[in-house]
Amino acid sequence: MDYELSDEQKMIRETVRDFAEREIKPLAKDLDEKGEFSYDLTKRMGELGLFGMYLPEKYGGQGMDTLSYIIAVEELARVDSSQAATLAAHNSLGIGPLYYYGTEEQKMKYLPRLCTGEALWGFGLTEANAGSDSRGTKTTGKMVDGEWVIKGSKIFITNSATDISIGSTIQAVTGEKKGKKEFTCFLIEKDTPGFKQLAMHDKMMWRASNTGELYFDDCRVSDENRLGEIGDGSHIMLRTLDNGRLSIGAMGLGLAQGAFEMALSYAKERKQFGKAISKFQINAFKLADMATKIELARNLLYKACWLKDAGKIYALEAAMSKLYCTEIAREVTNEAVQIHGGYGLMKDYDIERFYRDQRILQIGEGTSEIQRLVISRYIGC
Repeated sequence: MDYELSDEQKMIRETVRDFAEREIKPLAKDLDEKGEFSYDLTKRMGELGLFGMYLPEKYGGQGMDTLSYIIAVEELARVDSSQAATLAAHNSLGIGPLYYYGTEEQKMKYLPRLCTGEALWGFGLTEANAGSDSRGTKTTGKMVDGEWVIKGSKIFITNSATDISIGSTIQAVTGEKKGKKEFTCFLIEKDTPGFKQLAMHDKMMWRASNTGELYFDDCRVSDENRLGEIGDGSHIMLRTLDNGRLSIGAMGLGLAQGAFEMALSYAKERKQFGKAISKFQINAFKLADMATKIELARNLLYKACWLKDAGKIYALEAAMSKLYCTEIAREVTNEAVQIHGGYGLMKDYDIERFYRDQRILQIGEGTSEIQRLVISRYIGC
């Protein structure tokens, strides 16, 4: 395995980092305080080609590899998790299922527009009683007079309730086979009668990203809106989450990197007892541990991306990456706040926002507990 990034990957890192520093960082604090989704930044990310990076050009993508996309998410999260969440969820959960499981007609209908930053697509799996237990889905889909009638609701769905959210992929129970629920995926467009999208507010984290609730009240769609075969819904959703775990891992890695850099800078500037607090062994060792954990996380995540790009099985490494990157995000931000002392608890300092934003990473797209369950099964426990 070659640990050296390609020239293209280095350019992507430099380009996205520059964009994040120049265009996102000056707005991040204000957007967070207002809980405001930025249509302008979303459009700018589209203009940079960050949506659909790994898609072929025929669908509006850039034809890049997984690692290039992951580096872009990492660099955004280094500055602002809200914008990183918009990009990560749209690419892995919104675009992903359409690209990997859609018909050619479905791909050509949706993907070119979804790669521009002018439209977003959601991923409707989670329900009030279906989180870690995805098979707890209660939303139903029944064939009536040649159409599917969808009833139910979804919650905590990223990118699903903005003015540019044009639809969502959802899982519904469509029958029973051998005593078990049969799940099927459907593409529900924004203006479908009976479909309602409502934005959720007052979040602790990712306050400048969009989170929504979806309601289906006898929502009727044709069979052309079915994604994949009848009964393949659970497979599609779970395989999509493998991709999503890489994205969330990248968010944890980028956030940890940003928190570490803030802590290191502050420790060099802050003086106590006549010298910079970075010179005290207790703080120097904290920073050394933080740097080590970040390096380990990056190597694990990049290996998982390499496996995926090489066409190898990567589900175990995806779960490990998601688990470790998000756990070290928690550990690094916690120590970074400690190094900042009382200032780390004030909104004037970005580390306060980072501390809040990291908390969802151990919950979203499979909790840390579920990742450990997945890993334990792969290793034969």
